[in-house]
Parts: sequence; structure tokens; C-alpha cells
Amino acid sequence: MLRFDVVTLFPEMFAAVTESGITRRALERGLWQIACWNPRQWAGNAYGSVDDRPFGGGPGMVMRAEPLEKAIGAAKAARGGTGKVIYLSPQGQPLTHARVKSLAGSDGAILLCGRYEGIDERVIARCVDEEVSLGDFVLSGGEIAALALIDATVRQLPGALNDEASAAEDSFADGLLDCPHYTRPEVYEGMPVPEVLLSGHHENIRRWRLKQSLARTRERRPELFAKWLAQRVARGLSKIEAQLLREIEAESNAAALRSS
Repeated sequence: MLRFDVVTLFPEMFAAVTESGITRRALERGLWQIACWNPRQWAGNAYGSVDDRPFGGGPGMVMRAEPLEKAIGAAKAARGGTGKVIYLSPQGQPLTHARVKSLAGSDGAILLCGRYEGIDERVIARCVDEEVSLGDFVLSGGEIAALALIDATVRQLPGALNDEASAAEDSFADGLLDCPHYTRPEVYEGMPVPEVLLSGHHENIRRWRLKQSLARTRERRPELFAKWLAQRVARGLSKIEAQLLREIEAESNAAALRSS
């Protein structure tokens, strides 16, 4: 079963995934488990202090190695002596849909959440198997990143979503951004829903959605589009994919001419 053990100074933050939404329902259905481990329990002082000044000087504080390693050890013991340790860090590899899917098919991981200026590098060298980042920015701590990882992973579990097609149609599930979505009313502030979505013609709707995903990815995430295209070309573009790409290219060139 998927299980996350979280080493954190703020276990109360994880009520966000245990008490709300899809992750709460999946937890109640017994699809996954979570436990939090506060390194203050192993602080070794009356104040529960787990940080100290960095050697070499500089601003801020650094989380000490011993309390963190003992918390990780306790989490591993609770998991039967095993468990990959993932440190949430801006220095890590970006979290991707593929990595989330891989985690969803595993027994989970121990998530290490840093605070302050970071954690003693020796903990990373001794205990950490993988560093994961949400992107090129800095958070106050690893908890928000860990929550995002947990949410993204749990929603991939069979039975977690009320509509199993939802996960398959998410952005990035097929390497593309998601298409636009609309609901009632049919006209809002003078803006109508695209006619094709009201037509009831399922093949035309599927074609429109794919074209929107392709165009949106090409425009907003060209690096993601290039990766998708390379993979598709290698295996052979489908007839509809090739046709839609030609249409998108022609429409883009026409728009560029009009604006010049």
C-alpha cells in the first residue's frame, strides 16, 4: 500500500491532505497511509531546538543532522526498515507526471521537509535517496512541496477519483497541457461556449479537444511540445495528429501575418 512518512516540524500542516478533498476520501477508503515524524522529539535539549548557526557564518540557521537522522530512522523502522527518502529541495529534480505515476505504483516514501536555510549536508549524504523540486523558486519549507507531491500521487491511485477518466485526462497525462473546459451557462458575459462542445458529436469534440491541447502546449510550453513531438515522430504520428499539427501551423502563420 502507498504510504508516506513525513519528517516535518509542522505535522499539523498535513491536515490539508488528511481532512479535505480527494486525499481525505482516499485515506478513508484505505487506499493510502500517512504518518508524521517531528524531529523535535529527538532534539536532545529541553527546548526542542533542532537548528544551529552554520559553520563559516552567514544568515539564518541550519537544521541539525542528529534529530533529522533519528526521525528518518524512526520512520524507516515503522515501515519495516525500508523506505526511499525523498528530500524536498529546490536543488532537486523537477517533479513530473511520470515520477508521480511511478510513486503511485510503489509503496511510497519518506518525505524529508527542510526549514530555515536548509539541512546539514551530511544528512543528505547519509540518508537521502532522491531530491525533488517543485520548480525554480524557494518556499519557506518543504511541507508545501510534500503536500503537492502527496496530492498528485494519491489522485493517481485506482479508486481515488469518483471518475476514473479524470486522471487519464489530466494535463501531462499524455505529455500535453489540458484543453479548455466549460460549463453552464452557455453564454457568460457575452462569451459563448464553443459550438462543437454543444453539438453532441463525440468525434468532433475529441478532435477539438486534442487540437486545443496541441495548440496550447505549443504556445505556452514549447519545450514540453518539442518533447511530445519528438516522441510521437519516433513512433509515428497518427493521421489525425499530423492533420491537426498542419492546421495549427497554418493558423499560427496566418495570425503572424495579420499582426505584422
